[in-house]
This record gives sequence, C-alpha cells and structure tokens, in this order.
Amino acid sequence: MTTPKSKTPTHAPMSQWPTRDGELIVGGLPLSRLAARVGQTPFYAYDRGLLSERVAHLRAALPAAVKLHYAMKANPMPALVAHLARQVDGVDVASTGEMQVALDAGVSPTEISMAGPGKRESELHQAVAAGILVNLESAAEIGPLRAASDRLGVPARVAVRINPDFELKSSGMKMGGGPKQFGIDAEQVPQVLGQIDQAGLRFEGFHIFAGSQNLKAEAIIEAQLKCFELALRLADAAPAPVRTLNLGGGFGIPYFPGESTLDLRPIGDNLAELAARASERLPTAAIVIELGRYLVGEAGIYVCKVLDRKVSRGHTFLVTDGGLHHHLAASGNFGQVIRKNYPATIGNRAEAPLGEPVSVVGPLCTPLDLLADRMALPQARPGDLVVIFQSGAYGFSASPHRFLGHPAPVEVLV
Repeated sequence: MTTPKSKTPTHAPMSQWPTRDGELIVGGLPLSRLAARVGQTPFYAYDRGLLSERVAHLRAALPAAVKLHYAMKANPMPALVAHLARQVDGVDVASTGEMQVALDAGVSPTEISMAGPGKRESELHQAVAAGILVNLESAAEIGPLRAASDRLGVPARVAVRINPDFELKSSGMKMGGGPKQFGIDAEQVPQVLGQIDQAGLRFEGFHIFAGSQNLKAEAIIEAQLKCFELALRLADAAPAPVRTLNLGGGFGIPYFPGESTLDLRPIGDNLAELAARASERLPTAAIVIELGRYLVGEAGIYVCKVLDRKVSRGHTFLVTDGGLHHHLAASGNFGQVIRKNYPATIGNRAEAPLGEPVSVVGPLCTPLDLLADRMALPQARPGDLVVIFQSGAYGFSASPHRFLGHPAPVEVLV
C-alpha cells in the first residue's frame, strides 16, 4: 500500500487513507467497488477501523481517570453511534431525537447528557422520564424540570452549563466568553445553584465548553486550567458534591496546507495533573472530555460522481452530482468567515499526478454550490469519483438536503 504523494500539497496530509492500484481504500475496499456496493452516488462513508483507532489513540494519551464522551451532534448516524457507544464512556446529545438514538444504541441513561438552549417543556419531560442528565442553559429550565419530576415521581438530574468569562484562544468556533446563548453566565451561577436546591432537583455537576476546532495544545490546556479553577470556585456554592465536571473538548483536526495534527501528549499530562487535584478538591467528581469532530471527522469521506468536464473561458469545472445541499461545510457556507477548500482528490485516480487547478461544482442553480475552488486535483473525466476528506463530522446531518429537490445522499459504515 502507498499513500498519495504530491510535490504541491493542496491540503493537510490525509495519511489515514491508503491507496492501492491507484484507488483510495475505504474500509478495506477500493473506492470504485464500495461505490458499486452502495449502489449510488453521492454518499458518505465512515471507516469503523479509523473510528476505533482514534478512540484507542485518545485512551493511550489521556489518563484513565478521565472519561471520554462522544458529542453526537458531530455525526448522529445510528450505526456509527452504536459502534462508538461500545468504546466511549458516555454520549452527549443536543435534542431528544439524538437522545433516542443514544438509547437505541444501548447507552445507559446514566451516561447520557443533554445540552442546548431553548429546550422545550416536552423535551425536558422526556429527558427526566429517560433519566438522563440535563445541562441547564437557563434558570428558566428549572420550573419545567421540577414539574416533570413531580409528575413522574423521578428526580431530575441536572448539571449547570457555565458560560465562562474567557474564550478558548485560537478556536474555530467560540462557544463561551462574552454574551452567549449557551450556558449561564459564571457570575449568575451561584444564584442558580440556590434555585436548583430550592426546586429539589438533583445537582450533579458543571459543564464548561469554551470553544471548538483548536489545533494548539497550549490554548486547550489554558482553557482546561481556567475551567477547572472556575469549577472549584463555584463548587463552594453547589447544593451537593460535584459528581461530574465536563471540560468540553475543542480538539481540532487539520484541513488546510500548513496545518498539522494536534499533539495530545501535553494535553494528557495536564489532564493527569487536573485529575490528581480533583481527587483532593473534588473527590466525588469525574472529569469528562466531550469530543465530536475529533472522534469522527477524519474517519469519513463524501463521494460524488463527475457528470461533466466543462471549460469556460479557459477554466475547467468538474460538474458533479453532489454539492452544498449534501455537504454544506465543504462549500464554505457552514460558519467559515473565509472560504477554504476542504481536502479533496479524485478517489479512483488518487495516485495520479496533480493537474491544472479546477473547480468542483454541483448541480444546483447557485454560485454557492462549490465543493473545491481552483484546486489542483488528478485529472478527471465524467464517471470519476470526487472525494472530500475530513467529512465524518458536520456533513450529512448539517446540510440542506431538500434544497432544490435533488436526491439525498446515503450513509454507510464500512
């Protein structure tokens, strides 16, 4: 087996994907054979071996005392969730729809937590009935949780999601610090803890998520230290001992030229120190790391077929049967301030030399339908398979499939 080589890299190395006889290998199968097995393009494919390798890699780097949770919002495909559920310590969900996927996958309710602003009363009722942990995003959730507990005769399990007074530096998306719709401002938490006590809810801990998609270990370490110190201060006002301290995630994956993989060693060393301090200061608490993109992002690809090779005023367009309606993030319309190309190749010609820059577009009647812009790829013709790497997270479920009425993609776990 070899891996694709290029004198002019157009993206971060995708060494997790081998090639053989010119084709990308996915789950042990040549891409063209997998496409024939799937029976259609476009599709998403997730490699279960890569998923398991990532969990093992994390387990080796993180202290045993730290629990590893999967943030399902990154990819809620039921088969993928079931695969990961057997290897992680818990699952974090963002809706009761995701909660049901986790329960169906066999995750214990004691190891499921739910976060997200704007939870409906019906959702809170379902969460209490299921026995999962609810991360409070607002004091307004306390009343409905108390009412659900009274109706069901089951105490609501709650943790307080804190909006810290700092951000995760160098993060791709800031989830804490300043005014935010997420969590309860740190300065308001002591008052909310008193309300939780008065309502008779079962307080279990804190959830602090400062940001995501960070490739700088030092920034993640700084945020974890600050989150830990904040939790120590607020624990003095808690109505019960802290049982869980969710420090969020923020671990990033490389997409673009010049980016490299995150160094887990210093992060693991820091977490070991925090776990040792927690055993003294918060002896009943388990430290939790909640990861989504980092667990699944690099294990997935999006595959579409070239329908036409079109030259317009000297520039070549590869027109495909996929597009932004299937992969909004790769089109640059899922939160990117400046559009950058996702890593890509021609999957059935992955060992061929790079040709002139081309643009990969889809069938939609909008100039936003762009999967790769002036990117050097192996020369392709109709029938070839375009592969978008780093597509295991925020792909299928984060895209507007119904836009303009084109067929939806499918997902497979191989």
